Amino acid sequence: MPVLVASDLDRTLIYSAAALALTMPDARAPRLLCVEVHEARPLSFMTETAAQLLTDLGDAALFMPTTTRTRKQYQRINLPGPPPKYAVCANGGHLLVDGATDHDWHARVLARLADECAPLAEVQEYLAKTADPLWLRKQRVAEDLFAYLVVERELLPEEWVKELAAWAENRGWTVSLQGRKIYAVPKPLTKSAAVREVARRTGAELTLAAGDSLLDADLLLAADHGWRPGHGELADAAWAAPQITALPERGVLAGERILREFLRDCRGTRPA
Repeated sequence: MPVLVASDLDRTLIYSAAALALTMPDARAPRLLCVEVHEARPLSFMTETAAQLLTDLGDAALFMPTTTRTRKQYQRINLPGPPPKYAVCANGGHLLVDGATDHDWHARVLARLADECAPLAEVQEYLAKTADPLWLRKQRVAEDLFAYLVVERELLPEEWVKELAAWAENRGWTVSLQGRKIYAVPKPLTKSAAVREVARRTGAELTLAAGDSLLDADLLLAADHGWRPGHGELADAAWAAPQITALPERGVLAGERILREFLRDCRGTRPA
């Protein structure tokens, strides 16, 4: 039976220039591969070693990118290795099969959202009413499923984020702060639900996962073994679970370490 490897992308396997955390002397910095270009500019990177590890992983397991990105944002990424058969976008709102949306899955997601949480329009209205132009830079909606803000992080009041989280909780939504973005996401919109569906379809008996943010917690808990890097929301909260390994590496080298761990488990070479 195949091993299913479901991994978050941004700040887990791929990194913007600002998130690389290259703390070593310049002469010892790893060689980097650009894996995403946006508006004719390089945007996301992984180490060349990580690129080779990901190629090897594609041969050893069923690798499934599992991201909060929209489908359009995901399709900008050019990962090394075999094209993934499955990918999860919009935090589970869309399941791609050979690059095409599975419309039956999407319809099931929409039905759950309608039944279990407040409508997106109510959340948008609250964000527009309470966000301060002093620190708000953009307000966006992703795939008509969830909302996010782009903010000036240093100006963002912690109290506002806490108040938003409490307000959202009472309406069946959750809040996640990742870098300069604040996400408001319906609770039923989860990566784990889509991963379980792919595990069912493929007959996978072992699921491995990695992620760095609050929106990845359900994904990690659904896996047989998971990893989180030494940066991100989960690390900041010292989040832990029995099957989760907290790695010390931060930045782009954490992505490299995660891929090594995936391969060890896939090949059954982990020390006893």
